[in-house]
Amino acid sequence: MVKLKRLQRSFRFALKGIKTVFKTEQNFRLQLLVALIVVVFGIYFQLKPWEWVVIILLILFVLVLEMLNTAFERLVDMLQPRVHVFAHDIKNIMSSVVLITVISAVIIGLFIFGSRFF
Repeated sequence: MVKLKRLQRSFRFALKGIKTVFKTEQNFRLQLLVALIVVVFGIYFQLKPWEWVVIILLILFVLVLEMLNTAFERLVDMLQPRVHVFAHDIKNIMSSVVLITVISAVIIGLFIFGSRFF
């Protein structure tokens, strides 16, 4: 059986996590702003349902990876550099994961929106 108080507490912790990332991570705020702009353009250009699915998945993928990147960076910050020389590498690799995802999202976005702009 679902315990409502436990579920409510879980949601509260999750919302605190989103709030923390929003308050502390400039890139997350920028990505949310870009996502909002993309959604506005999607409404304006009346995207097809499959295009919406792609756009929403890309937005979620970028935001989730940014949150994972933040979590990894904080974890590594607790350990570095005393623990291992790879601590700095881990942070760089996680940042590059987000960068590659953002670049891929931009390319896919250009495929979807490109014909409507040009």
